[in-house]
Amino acid sequence: MTVGIPWTFIDTSEQHVNQSMGLFKNLFKSKPAEPSFQVADDAIVAPANGNIIDITTVSDPMFAQKLMGESLAFEYPEDEVTICAPANGKLTVMFPTGHAFGLTLNNGVELLVHIGINTVESNGEGFTTLKKQGDVVKAGQPIVKVNQKVLSKKYDMPVMLIVTNPNGQEFQFKGPGAIELGASILC
Repeated sequence: MTVGIPWTFIDTSEQHVNQSMGLFKNLFKSKPAEPSFQVADDAIVAPANGNIIDITTVSDPMFAQKLMGESLAFEYPEDEVTICAPANGKLTVMFPTGHAFGLTLNNGVELLVHIGINTVESNGEGFTTLKKQGDVVKAGQPIVKVNQKVLSKKYDMPVMLIVTNPNGQEFQFKGPGAIELGASILC
């Protein structure tokens, strides 16, 4: 049925109403909170609330043996976790599958955040990317939502942070223990 108002017609069909309501739902959908903290451009922080674990216990030797660079691993007990930028910089790599992203800091240091072991095989299932390659981000800004409940059924789910290019700097990470989003992971 179409109702006429002078110079306007409103489509009240069920299909049109449902489409319109969908627009309203998306309009008011909550967005991940932006960080409430600021860090120096050379700082590296925890990408979410969780636990630092011993990198040598990770089931993939590429990470456990730190073959890609100085590394740290995290575990997150929640069914869903949002992995945030661990530093200020530019997303120079954002895998379309959402399982990994690379960040270049203003000082030239390059980081890789890799979520889970062999999760590239999920072809993006269980990952929702919130930023895109080329975006400039601040530490704590949400990058990827991870459905660990789905992914952990098939994959080991540590999150590795690797310094792939130290740009002449040396890094020493904190040892195992609880850590909060935004807390420094450097000693």
